[in-house]
Parts: sequence; structure tokens; C-alpha cells
Amino acid sequence: MLTVGMTGGIGSGKSTAADQFFHLGAGIIDTDMIARQLVSMGKPIWQAIVTRFGEEILSADRNLNRDKLKKIIFSHRKEKQWLEDLLHPQIRRTVEQQIKQQINIPYCIIVIPLLTENLPNPLIDRILVIDTKETLQLQRTMQRDNTSTNLIQAIMSTQATREQRLVAADDVIENNTTLEALADAVRKMHDFYLELQQEIIQHS
Repeated sequence: MLTVGMTGGIGSGKSTAADQFFHLGAGIIDTDMIARQLVSMGKPIWQAIVTRFGEEILSADRNLNRDKLKKIIFSHRKEKQWLEDLLHPQIRRTVEQQIKQQINIPYCIIVIPLLTENLPNPLIDRILVIDTKETLQLQRTMQRDNTSTNLIQAIMSTQATREQRLVAADDVIENNTTLEALADAVRKMHDFYLELQQEIIQHS
């Protein structure tokens, strides 16, 4: 089965594109969703984070306060590295398990925000970049998350640049205009991936 690692900067539209691929019949594995499950209340990684940062990292319902955690890890490189070292191996193991569970689908999209920063990745066959202008990334993220400009820029500064993602890409979808244009680009890429999967089957 063809596996496609989909990436892009914050606010690029990865989740929207993934939803569109899903409705066309692709399998979707979202590493952000996996991470959220791994840090849910009472899980071992949740406990490790609370031990590291104290009870003040929790919301009133004792779930992680993600805004507080973001501010810490994107202000202190050492803490960001610690969290990635904790999370990434377990995320990878979960992705491997979920790939095996994908049945009767033509291909699988694995959404990996930090894919470019962590290459090579043996779990994927191709890299798809959702490419967006940085000004739009900032605007969309502010509207979506009600987050300060400074925090968004701090997050963007820790991610691969737009140019680095494009150099690593096998395939690119531009998301600089409308939802309709994005949907059209996704449909075209979907058809391309169906053709690639047929070639894989024929040569296997």
C-alpha cells in the first residue's frame, strides 16, 4: 500500500486537506491526534509531563493545558527536545500499528507536521507538502486559535522553512486561495495516488 507523509507549516491547512482526502476514500493517520491521545489524563506520558512541569501545567479538569505547554516548549529549546524525545518514539510505534490496520483502502495519508524536520522516515513512500504563504499561516492560525502573534512566530521559527519543505517534497498542493481550489487540488492528487497504487500492484 502506498503511504504518503503529508506535512506543512502551522496554519497551512493540513487538517482540511486530510478531511478532503478521507472523503475521497484515502486512509488517514493523524500524528497530532495520536499525540493528544498519548497525553490524555492518566496516561504515562501525561504523568511524565506533570512530573516535569508541575500541576500548574494542568487545566481545572486536570487535562493538560496545551496553551501553557506550548508557551513553555516554544520558549525553551531544551524542554521542546525533552517532550519530543518522550513522544516521538511512541507516536511512531502507534503509526506503525495503524498502518497495519488500514484495510481495503487504496493508499494512506499520514499527517506529520514535523516530517521535514525528521527525515528520513522509513514509514512513508512519498512526501506531500501543503504549501501556504507565511503571511497566510499567521493570519489563519490567529483566527483559528486566538493565539498571539509572538507565539505563532515562535512556533514557526522552530519549524522547517517553507523552502526546506518544498525541497523535500515529492508532491505539492498550494493552499493560498479558496477552499474550492484546495478541494480541486486534492482531487487531482487523489487521482494521481490511485494511479501510483495501481502501478505498485502491477509490479508486486
